[in-house]
Amino acid sequence: MSTSTFDDTRPYTAPVQQRFELGLSENPYPPLPSVLEELNRSMAQVNRYPEFLPEQLPRIIGERVGVTPDRLVVGGGATGVAMHIMQALIGPDEEMVFSTPTFDGYPIMARIAGVRTRTVGLDGFGRQDLWAMVRAIGPRTRVVVVCRPHNPTGTLIPSGELRAFLAAVPRRVVVVLDEAYVEFLHPADTIDVVGLQRRFPNVLVLRTFSKAYGLAGLRIGYAVAAPDLAARVRRWLVPFGMNAAAAAAVRASYAAESELRERVQAINTERERLAATLRRFGVAVPDSHANFLYLDGPAIAPALRRAGIVAKSYPNGSARIAVGDPAAGTAVVAALLDEQLASPD
Repeated sequence: MSTSTFDDTRPYTAPVQQRFELGLSENPYPPLPSVLEELNRSMAQVNRYPEFLPEQLPRIIGERVGVTPDRLVVGGGATGVAMHIMQALIGPDEEMVFSTPTFDGYPIMARIAGVRTRTVGLDGFGRQDLWAMVRAIGPRTRVVVVCRPHNPTGTLIPSGELRAFLAAVPRRVVVVLDEAYVEFLHPADTIDVVGLQRRFPNVLVLRTFSKAYGLAGLRIGYAVAAPDLAARVRRWLVPFGMNAAAAAAVRASYAAESELRERVQAINTERERLAATLRRFGVAVPDSHANFLYLDGPAIAPALRRAGIVAKSYPNGSARIAVGDPAAGTAVVAALLDEQLASPD
């Protein structure tokens, strides 16, 4: 894993002749057929406003997660909910701590919200350095963000290590556990949210329907938190802020669980196939538990760009690519193999 400085806020730059868009870790599949049917039915009512503040959606998600609606905050994707968290919990001259690199929305939203940030580099294996994050917590720290799996490397913090970290974080600091890619985890690697928050009430779990569920364009995300913490964040919700199709789409997605698992398995299988192939050609790829791979090396991003493949690139030349489409994976291998063949020994 390279240790060069990262800048997570660089914009995506599409090549002149774009072949594949792999920079946003999107699901390559359209919504499930039953979900599309429900969405089409809901479109007949879009002349009406959605709920002033969402009530149906928290009930639907709460029944699934096993919590009461007062412990839920729903919003415009995980990004929208994260923005409300910053607005609600971090005041002037206060700060948040997160790893670098991380989901690039965090530094961008922090600038928008006027939030101070303190960043902690990854270790040499692409993992979040939890103990360095504990040391980075200061008297003005209000929020710490931990991604599980991590974005952009896909690495996974073991549950025992996470609990030890949470025990070391002061209770006055809210820990945002970003689980945007939780559906791609093996069941043995998932964490009981209800039990975790019973032990650590300062943990706020953030999730989305944009990735595994393939609903990125509908912007549906949610957070699970202790009732008082959730209430503080909900005060920042915008009236009529959730689209009218959200409840219908989530209900239909939950009903199609078996189909969803098949799609997740297909994406995970393609991820492992592509990672193994790239490693055979000498590309450094950390073990990923999400729907993307982090390709570490100074020539990766330029080679993909020249091949018309849009990736999330980093200043050290590395890149993160979405996985799941076999044709895109083949194109990535060809682009990097061509680069190796063209490079002098």
